[in-house]
Amino acid sequence: MLFNTIRNVYPKFSLFYRKMSTVRCSLYDKEYLPYNHLKTNLSKVRQKLNRPLTLSEKILYSHLDNIEEQEIVRGKSYLLLRPDRVAMQDATAQMAVLQFMSSGLNTVAVPTTIHCDHLIEAFKGGKEDLKLAKISNKEVYNFLSTSSAKYGIGFWKPGSGIIHQIVLENYAYPGSLIIGTDSHTPNGGGLGGVCIGVGGADAVDVMARIPWQLKCPTVIGVNLTGKLSNWSSSKDIILKVADILTVKGGTGSIIEYFGPGAQSISCTGMGTICNMGAEIGATTSLFSFGEPMIRYLNATNRSDIATEASKYKDLLQADENCEYDRIINIDLNTKLCNEYLKLFYKNKQKLMKLFYILFESQGPQLEPHINGPYTPDLATPVSKMGQVAKKNNWPNKIRVGLIGSCTNSSYEDMERAASIARQAYKHGLKAKSIFTVTPGSEQIRATIERDGQANDLRRIGGIVLANACGPCIGQWNRKDVKHGEKNTIISSYNRNFTGRNDANPSTHAFVTSPEIVTAMVLKGKLDFNPLTDELESPNGTKFKLDPPSGVELPSKGFNPGEDTYQAPVEDSSKIEVNVNKNSDRLQLLKPFAKWNGKDLMDCKILIKVKGKCTTDHISAAGPWLKYRGHLQNISNNMLIGAVNAENEKINCVKNYITGTEGKVPDIGAYYRDNNIKWVVIGEENYGEGSSREHAALEPRYLGGVAVIVKSFARIHETNLKKQGMLPLTFINNNDYDSINPDATISIIGLDNFKRGNNLKCIVKSGNSEKTIELSHTFDETQIKWFKAGSSLNYIRSNIQL
Repeated sequence: MLFNTIRNVYPKFSLFYRKMSTVRCSLYDKEYLPYNHLKTNLSKVRQKLNRPLTLSEKILYSHLDNIEEQEIVRGKSYLLLRPDRVAMQDATAQMAVLQFMSSGLNTVAVPTTIHCDHLIEAFKGGKEDLKLAKISNKEVYNFLSTSSAKYGIGFWKPGSGIIHQIVLENYAYPGSLIIGTDSHTPNGGGLGGVCIGVGGADAVDVMARIPWQLKCPTVIGVNLTGKLSNWSSSKDIILKVADILTVKGGTGSIIEYFGPGAQSISCTGMGTICNMGAEIGATTSLFSFGEPMIRYLNATNRSDIATEASKYKDLLQADENCEYDRIINIDLNTKLCNEYLKLFYKNKQKLMKLFYILFESQGPQLEPHINGPYTPDLATPVSKMGQVAKKNNWPNKIRVGLIGSCTNSSYEDMERAASIARQAYKHGLKAKSIFTVTPGSEQIRATIERDGQANDLRRIGGIVLANACGPCIGQWNRKDVKHGEKNTIISSYNRNFTGRNDANPSTHAFVTSPEIVTAMVLKGKLDFNPLTDELESPNGTKFKLDPPSGVELPSKGFNPGEDTYQAPVEDSSKIEVNVNKNSDRLQLLKPFAKWNGKDLMDCKILIKVKGKCTTDHISAAGPWLKYRGHLQNISNNMLIGAVNAENEKINCVKNYITGTEGKVPDIGAYYRDNNIKWVVIGEENYGEGSSREHAALEPRYLGGVAVIVKSFARIHETNLKKQGMLPLTFINNNDYDSINPDATISIIGLDNFKRGNNLKCIVKSGNSEKTIELSHTFDETQIKWFKAGSSLNYIRSNIQL
């Protein structure tokens, strides 16, 4: 009955509150801005908590369902929320739509869009690559197009751009709550929204108008003082925060940027910072509403939203004296600025002392950084990269430089990179490395073609790729090095895990700002410092680069380019969505089995993972992306990138029934087919990175029952729960070391599986046996998912169509 009430009653109230505004949420929506409704909810929250609120708390809590009945405790309680929108990219949308189809629902209950950005492989250049993608992915694109039309979903065709850029340009607005089936959904925080990456099953909940569940985040504040100048950019802010917090330091937290320096950053620069919050495990990141957002809304034909938002500043800014769980201070003034201050005040020692006290109190000063390789939190200032690279024997020659992506392809980014390219061209200098440019959207591509930045970058050797994710997610047909060859690439992307960009584990991938990448490829060496070092032109003259420059928004306005949007149809009753049973790209889903009511006895350990294990290790992207809609086929890549602690090998584990070695997916399938349950053992921050729920679906499909680790990344832990698996953590991390890969694992006490109750685990190896305790974060609803076999099973059994 609850589910029936949710679907039928709540939309009516939603429509009532939203119609009190005359401003629509986007140019593509019929929904109206919900500010008055959120304001009403916020007053209820204030009465309940009676304390000053941070910005993220205001937005998140004002989207609560039944506020009076909910417990709100940071880091402890689970919130039931009503998001405003769902956004899905084409790789994750396939499985999400298949799950939605199996639920039996007729149409989505909230505004939803699908964006075709993940399946376009970078090879020759934008036009050629897009043409090939439309041919090779025709079946998937047709499926997504027709299912979008059938279920009331907006569809952005291939070539339209990357989901996060499209959302920022069209759908995000201050105070919005958006979920997206991609880990970099927080990019929308640049426009003051709480935008959170989730798995497809979460998206299905929201599309069905079921309250979405999220553990109440803690809040980390980043106080920005000073102002960016010279070579420092918004990218350097998040690279420094990643250095401070590490890849797991933001887990379970929202990162909220404030302070006098925050409003000196452009809206798209804010988006860059929020986008890469995913690299520190943050639930999301955001900035408060202000002039940069107003300028961006005006430039993207949404001045009415800017005007309306200006009436609700109390909702869109943090309260004075609000409390953060932690505060990080960063001074945006560069060390170069301090050198000028030293010269100016060289005879005024007392005043200089005062300046230094001021700077020290504000936290570390910002200078350009390059992070990597193999992890986005290994930060090195540009000034020290040469000596650090030499010390660590990193390849000094830069084979490829790549700019753009959802993280750094704004008009401002492209203009600053082009300002470096223009200097090089003036001196007759071209890139020494292969140099690629990825526009984030068709609007960005069309605008930089019109205004000349694309040509500036081409003149030094730049290759403009399709408006898609491309090499950032491993969609790169790379030919300049052999597989296994040690080499260095440098990009303005967000993620640089092992093999992430090109499936080559020997590629040393570094991330930095677009302007630093552009400068670095001119020398082609990792030890080049563009702030101080000279370049040599073809005629032998030497010159130094001036700092990058550029406006944040085009003076002529944005050129929208080609129209690539397919709107939902009014009457979809005659539209049929067909999936060929012989397809190797798409496969209808069958429900997972319910829990049988018994403890999980004598489970084999499929693999004991050593070290970092991201979702790229668990479910690789690149060439595997084409199988994202086919669970059986995509499961052949399960954990093939993880290091086996037993033999230090990748994709090689022992079958403890036959005594032979084999590939991880093959041994998992063998156990499943012989009715043998199995578990995975892992280390810290297991499942960090992408939101791909395939990393949870695959082990479930191949017979896994539990993943036992030292700690989890947020999205992956939730995805495992959604698919009916047990994500469990060691109470004593030393237990990881004591478990032999040949052991059997029994998880007992499931008949008393309750929130806050630890589970017992019996570990048997040879003649030895010991019992350890495992903790979990399941609440009452999530335990029902486990017992039903998955959250989708639970929905299907309760909802009244």
